[in-house]
Amino acid sequence: MTTHDPDKNDILPGVPASAETLTSAETSASARTLASAKASEETPERATGAEADAGAGAGAGAGADASADNDVDPNAPYQRRIRSFVLREGRMTSAQQRAFDDHWARFGLGYTGTPRDLDETFGRNAPRVLEIGFGNGEALAWASENDLARDYIGVEVHSPGVGRVMNALAARDAHNVRVYKHDAVEVLEHEIAPGSLSEVRIWFPDPWHKKRHNKRRLVQPAFVERLASRMAPGGLLHLATDWEAYAEHMRETMEAATGWKNRVGPGAVAEKPDWRIETHFERRGTRLGHGVWDFLYEWHGA
Repeated sequence: MTTHDPDKNDILPGVPASAETLTSAETSASARTLASAKASEETPERATGAEADAGAGAGAGAGADASADNDVDPNAPYQRRIRSFVLREGRMTSAQQRAFDDHWARFGLGYTGTPRDLDETFGRNAPRVLEIGFGNGEALAWASENDLARDYIGVEVHSPGVGRVMNALAARDAHNVRVYKHDAVEVLEHEIAPGSLSEVRIWFPDPWHKKRHNKRRLVQPAFVERLASRMAPGGLLHLATDWEAYAEHMRETMEAATGWKNRVGPGAVAEKPDWRIETHFERRGTRLGHGVWDFLYEWHGA
């Protein structure tokens, strides 16, 4: 097994296979962490930035399980919003910390709570893709080299992953990626203009597999409705999960949502698209025999 040197491995290589050197201490406990790893590796319940239904500063902490039953309905807009991840910050390496010092001004977007002029941010007018909970940023780094016609906005609440992807972007001299370290729901609601997104990606969000925690799942009717308001006509929502029960929940939620059409067919699971690169965590799940479900839904208006 390769010995991990954290300072040497903080720039993502150009191909996803190199992510085999990642360690759980460095990684963002987010969208890429397999839910089933909890059972097989006896780790704590997965925290996530992919399920970014909460702010970076509003993590429920290690006691989230004890308080989860007291949360309110995620679809009730005037009640306190359920926080759908536990913010357990992993140790940042010195290279990841330097990324904030050296690269945040270039790649980081500070949350302001007001609509952002993305044409000004990127210096051009182009289709925009939002990735919620990018984990280590493997997909963002890949897109910065392989999808230059579009601009990418990544949202993640865990600092190690944000630092790691900024190092990767700097190494590639990327110009079409910016990142938030903030609550994706707040970013979506307050900083993304209506009708401005050509695609939204939510890959391997926390499944919150315990029944009493299902209400913490990001993909809920109220969230999907908010998301729809930010989509351009024909915009694509790409969901992926390795948790079968969550896949069924996603399917039911999206099939019931007004204005969305499954690109493959009603209720159908899509083949893995080429643009969803295989990450370190997905490869680990595949070795353990876990399935993966992809859903592609297009926005056609209410």
